Amino acid sequence: MSVKNPSTFAILVSEEQAGLRLDKLLASADFISSRSRASELIERGLVTSGGRPLKASYKPKVNEEIRIELPAPVNSALEPLDRPLDILFEDDDIVVVNKPAGLVVHPAAGHAQDTLVNILLHHVENLSMGFGEHRPGIVHRLDRDTSGILVVAKNDHAHQALAEQFREKTAHRIYWAIVYGVPPVQEKTIRSNLARHPQDRKRYSSTPSGQGKLAVTHYKVLQSLPNKMSWLECKLETGRTHQIRVHLSESGFPIVGDNVYGAKSRLKHVGIQYQTVIENLNRVALHACELGFIHPTTKTEMHFQVPWPLELLHLTHVLGFKNA
Repeated sequence: MSVKNPSTFAILVSEEQAGLRLDKLLASADFISSRSRASELIERGLVTSGGRPLKASYKPKVNEEIRIELPAPVNSALEPLDRPLDILFEDDDIVVVNKPAGLVVHPAAGHAQDTLVNILLHHVENLSMGFGEHRPGIVHRLDRDTSGILVVAKNDHAHQALAEQFREKTAHRIYWAIVYGVPPVQEKTIRSNLARHPQDRKRYSSTPSGQGKLAVTHYKVLQSLPNKMSWLECKLETGRTHQIRVHLSESGFPIVGDNVYGAKSRLKHVGIQYQTVIENLNRVALHACELGFIHPTTKTEMHFQVPWPLELLHLTHVLGFKNA
């Protein structure tokens, strides 16, 4: 991936923008498109007024000129990985894939060159580079042990347009989950603020109001069984890390296979005929089965559905779910 020269942009603050926090103001710019990216630029001293670096909390005045220098994308050290990839759709702007469980989406500690990004680099000629992150093309994520649909951006225009849809909650995301327990109501909305767990930094948990980030999950019971297990449909309004897993676990319905969020303690309460297949699952029984969004260039509605992967389909049959 080539290195481009840095680009400098200027924003002349309007009456409507005056008094807004700087990070919020910048997030509305098409060439930035998110508050996290705005914060990154500010922290790196790349946002100035009169040659003076500004802070995220700064509130500019009417007709003040804010200058933003976008850094050049760095040469990627990521290497292509030749592995099969289930591509559902591809054009010049996007590629939609069906990710298997066990695959990390982008490089992280312990997974430098064996991720979905590395596989994409083998199959796809171009991916958006954003600010030179090691997450080219990645607009949204799935946990390693969650399977299902992801849309990936092949250029910055597509990345910004898709990121805005996820940010504005106009993207349509539905998951299936097999859980322990039977919810007392057929449909419910779970709303809480999520942050890292205070004792275990690998987990997340709900926090008192005003802390963490708002997370909203809508669930519907598709089937419940006499063995006290249920098949839920979960619709995301927000997309926080581990959101569905935390919300269902804290509601008393941990997802089968999710030992991080309480599933292991529930295994002994199910019939012996089910325990072996669950113990051999080696993944979380959570699957991103539907994704909908507006195409960033053609503006047409895109909608994708995928069935259960084979290992979860087998689980549903063993447990006794019908029409899975």
